[in-house]
Amino acid sequence: MNPLDNIRVVLVHTSNPGNIGAAARAMKNMGLSQLYLVAPHRYPADEATWRAANAADLLARAVVVETFDEAVAGCALVVGTSARERSIPWPLLDARAACQRIYGEARRHGVALVFGREDRGLTNEELQKCQLHINIPTDAAYSSLNLAMAVQVVAYELRMAHVSGQLPADPMADWDLDCADAEAIERLFTHMEQALGAMGFLKADAPKQTMTRLRRLFQRTRLDVMEVNILRGILTSAQYWVRKAGGDGRDR
Repeated sequence: MNPLDNIRVVLVHTSNPGNIGAAARAMKNMGLSQLYLVAPHRYPADEATWRAANAADLLARAVVVETFDEAVAGCALVVGTSARERSIPWPLLDARAACQRIYGEARRHGVALVFGREDRGLTNEELQKCQLHINIPTDAAYSSLNLAMAVQVVAYELRMAHVSGQLPADPMADWDLDCADAEAIERLFTHMEQALGAMGFLKADAPKQTMTRLRRLFQRTRLDVMEVNILRGILTSAQYWVRKAGGDGRDR
């Protein structure tokens, strides 16, 4: 299997249909074929077809969904592009280093490579659903990068990883179980927030920095399917004992 076929490019809330077409062209130039669109403002559109040139077949196969979660469903690695520094930093790599890792993991499971809105990128909530962030180190004097140009830069680095054949060692290549996918990880975080709230550890009226930091902890720890089940079993047991002690087992 060609690992590039296991990588999907996700464009979130794209406002200019021309950027969708140009991104499709950039993808086809570099051998990528899976395009997912999250609630594009205008699509289908003639401008997208014009800008795609000979990549109109990618547009015809593009999967259009309403939410971020639908776009990354089934992927065990979700990578978000980010141009801004965050108050709580996340694992961050430049495009070259990130694409070596993405290509390596795409040999084993689906990978989602997510690009945000033209004017403000991905939201903090969306970025917290990613295990890894990519930054393209542009010149500080003019750091604005067109969406399709960003797709082209990252797609090129994936192509170079593909043709070079020189990949970093994959510590999970011989793992006994598959990595948990994005849906399972999100269910874990929802369960965790409910259980910690029931125990009184999280307060409904307090800032949610704690859950953000817990997300960061578990997102950088590549949980497999059994590990997720074990953690959820622990949370279920904790909720049981909270109810037995007179609580309701739900967030308060």
